Amino acid sequence: MKHFIAKPVQDWRRAGATLIFLAGVSCAYGTDWPSDPRTSGSAYLSPDLRSLQNDMSNSPVGLIVDKGIALWSEQIGTAGKTCQSCHGPVASMKKSAANFPRLSANGQQLLNLEDQIMACQQRAGHVPIKHENEDVLALSAVLHLAAKGEVIHVAPLPHQSVQWQARLASGTALYMQRSGRMNLACVHCHDQNIGRHMRADVISPGNPTGFPIYRMSWQGMGSIDRRLRACYSGVQAIVPSAGDAVLRDLELYLKVRANGLVMEGPSIRR
Repeated sequence: MKHFIAKPVQDWRRAGATLIFLAGVSCAYGTDWPSDPRTSGSAYLSPDLRSLQNDMSNSPVGLIVDKGIALWSEQIGTAGKTCQSCHGPVASMKKSAANFPRLSANGQQLLNLEDQIMACQQRAGHVPIKHENEDVLALSAVLHLAAKGEVIHVAPLPHQSVQWQARLASGTALYMQRSGRMNLACVHCHDQNIGRHMRADVISPGNPTGFPIYRMSWQGMGSIDRRLRACYSGVQAIVPSAGDAVLRDLELYLKVRANGLVMEGPSIRR
């Protein structure tokens, strides 16, 4: 496994970068922003974005969901299969998204929902596709919408407990590990500064209840994989490749950390 971990602060330039970052974080909690670590990211939306998220008929997410619904019954690859011919109607998959990521049958890979969609497509004879593919994200959005209201429950199968715990331990360490020129860890923002302002944004606990997200700054849909890579970029660390094991380990930690929270379906973020 590759490591994307920075060494401790060694010179004034890195220390200065950290101070510049922290200077952008307001020391006072906003009067309307919760500081509870068990809070959904939707609680930190502006009224306009919250209204847009709640009205899928006028939201860009609605168009992506419509595409995913069409793809669910569309023939895939050369095998003549459709998602529906194997899995039944989307509604029958209600609990699926709430249980990812999970280990592959041989315990060697940690797969998130988008990984599983790509694996299904390749088994059906589809040409291999890349992460953040629009079709994959559309299908992920449909499955997450079906899971809306379900409780996140990510846990190992009994015979995979050892491998699963090892990946969870890796994700936990990554969440706590300082990284990049900013010399910051996930915990510094998403545990220690929840509800505080960072430039124009409000820092949320980072609970993955609303993925995939349509991010206005991206002008498109993105998975948790993309969002984690954006965080690496934000602290000026080496950005892992899409699908890297460190991203899956971090996602596992975040999902376990969010166990018991309610899935919200695909969401909008600033």
